[in-house]
Amino acid sequence: MKIIKNITGIFFCIALLNSIDTVAQVKILDQVAGVVGDKVILQSDIESQYQQYMLQGGVDNPAIRCEIMYQMLINKLLLNQAILDSVEVSGTAVEEELDKRMRYYISQIGSQKLLEERMGKSVLELKADFRTLIKDQMLTQQMQQKITKDVNASPSDVKSYYEHIPKDSLPRVESEFEIQQIVRHIEVTDEQKKEVKDKLEGYKQEILKGTRDFVATAVLYSQDPGTTKKGGELGFFGRGDMQPAFEAAAFRLRPGEISDIIETPFGYHILQLIERRGEQINVRHILLHPKVSDDNIDKASKFLDSLKTEINNKTITFADAAMKFSDDADTKNNAGLMQNVQDGTTKFEATTMDKTLFFQIDKLSIGELSKPVSYSDREGKASLRVLMVKSKTAPHTANLKDDYQKIRGAALQEKQNLALLDWVKKKRANTFVNITKDYRKCDAIKDWLKNTATTN
Repeated sequence: MKIIKNITGIFFCIALLNSIDTVAQVKILDQVAGVVGDKVILQSDIESQYQQYMLQGGVDNPAIRCEIMYQMLINKLLLNQAILDSVEVSGTAVEEELDKRMRYYISQIGSQKLLEERMGKSVLELKADFRTLIKDQMLTQQMQQKITKDVNASPSDVKSYYEHIPKDSLPRVESEFEIQQIVRHIEVTDEQKKEVKDKLEGYKQEILKGTRDFVATAVLYSQDPGTTKKGGELGFFGRGDMQPAFEAAAFRLRPGEISDIIETPFGYHILQLIERRGEQINVRHILLHPKVSDDNIDKASKFLDSLKTEINNKTITFADAAMKFSDDADTKNNAGLMQNVQDGTTKFEATTMDKTLFFQIDKLSIGELSKPVSYSDREGKASLRVLMVKSKTAPHTANLKDDYQKIRGAALQEKQNLALLDWVKKKRANTFVNITKDYRKCDAIKDWLKNTATTN
């Protein structure tokens, strides 16, 4: 069975980690490959997507570039129309989406520290790099939703879709889990916070006296792995790009001036303004996290063990315990149920979920609770959590009884794709399209050439 993907998403929303890796590996002499309305498709964008395809195990095939170009033409047509129709995405929605994606990538790689070390940038820098891309994606998706909002898949549509799939083409559905969690942050005492702040204040005073260098101190002692090699330098950013307390302090500084100690969800900082360019500033910072004591780790572990006993004794339900005691804002009000940000469902395939998480829940029976296990949340806070498997399916061939929602999703996606393609056919006839000669030979985009401007 071909579970059809969103037609604009095949190459468009490939994982951020691959995107960043590709940018780091491929350096391309850039040129314009096409234009839709006033939206430009760069050759570097196509090559970046092609490298992602190769990194995911694809076979070298020039025709894939044609497919990528085809997808990008549709994306740009949607984005161009979204702007013409004054479709809006709020800054808050963009930030929430950025945060959600960062949480996912952190969970996949293991911790914020590992993500920043691998990328060579802090989470703040990564968000700044991808803010415009995410906004464009959201505008494109909203435009597509506007086009397909009235498309539905009835039970008879689902049945018809399923019955037209050759039996030997029905896919094997891997084991899937629904997982609940209760998270407890490990307490940081006032004494531990004071220790960090005293250390930062000491650094600041020595820098002001000239006995210590800010850049060297950041390289040696800052706990922001994304900026330590650059002496704590974050690069230029504007208002609304950073945590409010961090940003407020940064924009008050004069060049060379050092801030007071700033507290953010990531820890404690001192900042130094490097340069101001209009409404953009560049700062360097030193970040320190308070150390958690063994006693407080033990305290959090005992709390979760006690809560686990109460759940097992049915004194309280897991859902109520999560709502009352969990420190994880994303899951506590949803019975502790974790969401798979890849597809928006609560199902996690055994073959694709985070390996650490898989090993923590693989041996659990349905309804069985894990022992407290280490966990680092999206802000890098040291935590422990108890996990429970709510449901688990065995590997099987897809069928209407067990996989109705998956099959319905595929049937609906097929109908939406057809509606979208019909819209594309009508809209491109009245939109300026320019495609370079290198892509005019592509079978996938021949229909776009009928109203294409001539270019070399």
